Amino acid sequence: MACATNVSRVLATGRLWHAPTQRTSAMLVFGQDPRSTVRCFSTRSLTPALLHWNKTSPMLSVFRLKHRPVLTQLLHRPSTTTSTSITTNPTTPTPPANYGTWLDKMPSSWRPYLYLMRLDKPIGTWLLYWPCAWSISMAAYGEHLSVSSAAYMMGLFGAGALIMRGAGCTINDLWDKDIDNRVERTKLRPIASGVISPKRGIAFLGLQLSAGLAILTQLNIYSIILGASSLSLVTIYPLMKRITYWPQSVLGLAFNWGALLGWSAMTGSCNWTVCLPLYLGGVSWTLVYDTIYAHQDKKDDVQVGVKSTALRFGEKTPQWLAAFSTSFVSLTALAGYMNGQGLPFYAVSVAGTAAHLAWQLRTVQYDDPKSCWRIFASHQQTGTILWSGIVLDTAYRAMMG
Repeated sequence: MACATNVSRVLATGRLWHAPTQRTSAMLVFGQDPRSTVRCFSTRSLTPALLHWNKTSPMLSVFRLKHRPVLTQLLHRPSTTTSTSITTNPTTPTPPANYGTWLDKMPSSWRPYLYLMRLDKPIGTWLLYWPCAWSISMAAYGEHLSVSSAAYMMGLFGAGALIMRGAGCTINDLWDKDIDNRVERTKLRPIASGVISPKRGIAFLGLQLSAGLAILTQLNIYSIILGASSLSLVTIYPLMKRITYWPQSVLGLAFNWGALLGWSAMTGSCNWTVCLPLYLGGVSWTLVYDTIYAHQDKKDDVQVGVKSTALRFGEKTPQWLAAFSTSFVSLTALAGYMNGQGLPFYAVSVAGTAAHLAWQLRTVQYDDPKSCWRIFASHQQTGTILWSGIVLDTAYRAMMG
């Protein structure tokens, strides 16, 4: 069956277009660009609910698809008729069958949800986890608690960080689905690309939050209330990039909540003289690494109207990040002083962390996305260095009797 290879006009993304020729064929266009992937199908192979006929015309009426994944499936379905395919660079991309990571080894039905959780990029989980580990370890040191209790809490918080980082990604992608599909780095995310519908994304978020709640209820009542109160920060963070050039500050408030929660989980309350400087230092740390992260997308962010500290700081980013790094190290040192930490803490957690931050700021190239990602990911080592100093200090005190 012959079919037209020209689209008369493109009206909007996610619609079924008519071919201006035969009544028995339809042209599907995924995207707003007429040069995007185009294929003609016999209407007999389509579900009747997807289209309706214009009785007064030999053409198909335009019909808005409610579920973009259906359109995606149609575009990948082999045509039973002669077809013409034109593939260039569509505005709304067809999601890949594979993600080019270990996720490709998982069952195909799982892959989009695992990708939505960013399980192939564990750096986010580490950045959420380290403030928890610092706080738990410092509480064990300051309150002379057992290593086994600290190890149990660190395992519990590790599972919680994995789950809640995934939940945060789902919330972020639900809010940003109409932004992500216009940014080169994020356009293939499952919700933005239509692989997962918003309704399914919300249902999956419900499962994630239920799992997170199951872990939270293992803690004392003070910690349950404290932990639940952070959910509002997680929810509003994606909106902040539409309102202020400082969304990273809100992310810092959310991502470092574990600096408060870890201590309360160990002791039943917060020692604010230790927890508050540790928490505020973590917020400064987040402003460092997430500003570097935001520099990856600054060109796209300008076009789509998204705000960030990368755009706010501009050419003065090095000076700003040096100031926040200094704040992070200073507040960490203050937390250690208030907790009675010893020499290994200052040698490793303070001086070692400062040296690593200096290397990062000296090395990063803010106009090179690959360099920004590499330095951003190296902040996992920043957290490791700080935690190692606390552990070494604990071991040193035990050895000295």
